Amino acid sequence: MTNPIITRDSVTDVDASFVADPFLYQQDGLWYLFFELLNRTSGRGEIGLATSADLIRWEYQRVVLAESFHLSYPQVIAWEGEHYMLPETQATSSIRLYKAQPFPGTWKHVHTLLEGELFADSTLFRQNNKWWLFTQTSAIGKNDNLRLYYADDLFGSWTEHPSSPVVENDPHGARPGGSVISTFNGMYRFAQDCKPKYGLNVFAFEITELTTSHYAERPALERAVLTGTSSGWNASRMHHVDAHQLPDGQWIAAVDGAFNTTMSHINGGAT
Repeated sequence: MTNPIITRDSVTDVDASFVADPFLYQQDGLWYLFFELLNRTSGRGEIGLATSADLIRWEYQRVVLAESFHLSYPQVIAWEGEHYMLPETQATSSIRLYKAQPFPGTWKHVHTLLEGELFADSTLFRQNNKWWLFTQTSAIGKNDNLRLYYADDLFGSWTEHPSSPVVENDPHGARPGGSVISTFNGMYRFAQDCKPKYGLNVFAFEITELTTSHYAERPALERAVLTGTSSGWNASRMHHVDAHQLPDGQWIAAVDGAFNTTMSHINGGAT
């Protein structure tokens, strides 16, 4: 594998200023990488797609979702035989759910989960027969609180958890930084370190209790799991990780990074 696997120069159908927020999805032996790209002409984020059969060679396809407002953070899930995307739609003060019609190249808005806040980097996951949702609702630029919601039905009513906000006044660990993962020894969420500036590093937190009445977590490590390397494509900062476990037990992840102040590269790796 040659990293980075996707850069702004990989994008061929629009003039992209940067790429960021990669999410992986696998189906029928093919890997799909959905990510944010900033369209230099419109000044808005759009959702791009790249594909790979072997996780080594990646081919950019095209923009698969663009709106009249900014999009980013395109988490993709499968549920009851359908594919859904939950991109960040903060500019609409809502969390909008899109359905593939068909997958992977056409997406239609089919439901609004929540409204009335500046929801950022909302992250869905399923646990104990319920849907859970982390989302950041701080004022623009603060990135210091994390709220938690749950629902029995993806299209049903969402309830804010009694412990929410589960992170408050802490820009080091509030804003989501990728999908929640489950391993043999626990469940983990990733968060961006937004102090002294947005998206500097990524920290991991182990979720130690998750019920409709109680929530608890603790730092998984004392250090960041991702940080800038001082040289190369990720010299300045890294702010997102999407990790998946393969059938053989190996883990792969898509991450992003910047060599200056703007995210511009997406990297793939295995452990």
